[in-house]
Amino acid sequence: MPNDTFADRLREAMSEKGLKQVDLLRYAQERGRKLGKSQLSQYVSGKTMPRPDMLAFLAEALGVTEEWLSAEDEPAVELTTSHAQEVPIMPVRKFSKSSKLDHVSYDVRGPALDEAMRMEEEGIHILKLNIGNPAPFGFRTPDEVVQDMASQLTDTEGYSDSRGLFAARKAIMQYDQLKGIPNVQMNDIYTGNGVSDLINLVMQAMVNTGDEIMVPSPDYPLWTACITLAGGTAVHYLCDEQADWLPDLDDIRSKITSNTKAIVIINPNNPTGALYPREVLEEIVQIAREHQLIILSDEIYDRLVMDGDEHVSIASLAPDLFCITFNGLSKSHMIAGWRIGWISISGNKRLGKDLMEGIHLMSNMRLCSNVPAQSIVQTALGGYQSVKNYVVPTGRVCKQRDFVYERLCQIDGVSVVKPKAAFYIFPRLDPKKFNITDDEQFQLDLLQDKRVLIVPGKGFNWNTPGYFRIVYLPRRAVLGEALDQLEEFLTYYRQ
Repeated sequence: MPNDTFADRLREAMSEKGLKQVDLLRYAQERGRKLGKSQLSQYVSGKTMPRPDMLAFLAEALGVTEEWLSAEDEPAVELTTSHAQEVPIMPVRKFSKSSKLDHVSYDVRGPALDEAMRMEEEGIHILKLNIGNPAPFGFRTPDEVVQDMASQLTDTEGYSDSRGLFAARKAIMQYDQLKGIPNVQMNDIYTGNGVSDLINLVMQAMVNTGDEIMVPSPDYPLWTACITLAGGTAVHYLCDEQADWLPDLDDIRSKITSNTKAIVIINPNNPTGALYPREVLEEIVQIAREHQLIILSDEIYDRLVMDGDEHVSIASLAPDLFCITFNGLSKSHMIAGWRIGWISISGNKRLGKDLMEGIHLMSNMRLCSNVPAQSIVQTALGGYQSVKNYVVPTGRVCKQRDFVYERLCQIDGVSVVKPKAAFYIFPRLDPKKFNITDDEQFQLDLLQDKRVLIVPGKGFNWNTPGYFRIVYLPRRAVLGEALDQLEEFLTYYRQ
């Protein structure tokens, strides 16, 4: 039967309108919609189906109904004249996502991951270097932590205080004291279901329409997404690859306006693995001081620092400013699935008294965070820190970092800065050699040709094409196989 699939009807509608794929891509760009060349090609070829929101956009662009385009239009109902007036045909009501999500994206789990999952369902093995999730790669939670949670499960069945358990917050307060973070009291600490939960909570409490928040580029994209969702504008300041991905201080200064409310620091950085030295942090503090900005510091990787370097918490350098520090156990204790993070409010809290009331209101509204996970914070922070075994020169994370870095340096046309912390590396492809103009197309081509899944630089709000992030958590044999596939792919790949 002709035109009985979505792809058939998509091609028919494009033909009738005289539109090519490039025309739809241009229209999507004008409307502020995210639609990549590879993504549209998948739709036209019938390899994938769009999600409901994208289906609605394509139908609107082509001047057809969603029902017709999806090949799910209802069969006509034949009515006699006598019944036509008694049984009117009512239009079917459809429900679309909120317009607040129109400019929100999170490409770490984007269309390429959907394609990888589809391929896996067909029995194709995928080498996943895309998500920093330690457990699938053999990193285990310390036994003492598991045992403590198990022994306390029956005591953690009810809600806790909205801020969190006393013992958890006490341990966090003591950890902050060791980090030199000033003026943190018990009521200044809020636990959350991971740092991700708390980023969203704080942005909803803090951001008004029109507020500008400075965010590093490249960034962890949840920051930009949550700022946008809260009605604000993420203004991206550049991190300088030539300076080991440290923040460009002049670029920060040039982008501050009267609407700038806060500056986000991601240290250690995801996706680059950069570690900010004290001198750079002091400069950022001085900029925040001059422009009366809130400092928001994401420090989830502060215990995953290598090469004998020291992590400095920026809040320890800013006792006179209003600071919020984000941290947690997901990465340092390899318990990403348990979802336990926290924020610590420090410095001159009089400057943010009303904001603190907003944060408390938001915390009360969600009742509390995961109580069983809260129950192990004291043990995790106070006991033996097994993460140290991973980051010494003979440790697994450090050795895998070194292996990936050295292999990337050996691949013709690839350059990379050696990360100092976390478990990410952010290589660059020579633009003259590979002519990369579409990061998402590169990601999809690598996945389909070599079964290797990475995240393109665009997914971290880095607009220069030809960058991508590799997670070096898999064991060395898997990393070696993936890098062999990448190297072979790059011998012939050009855009």
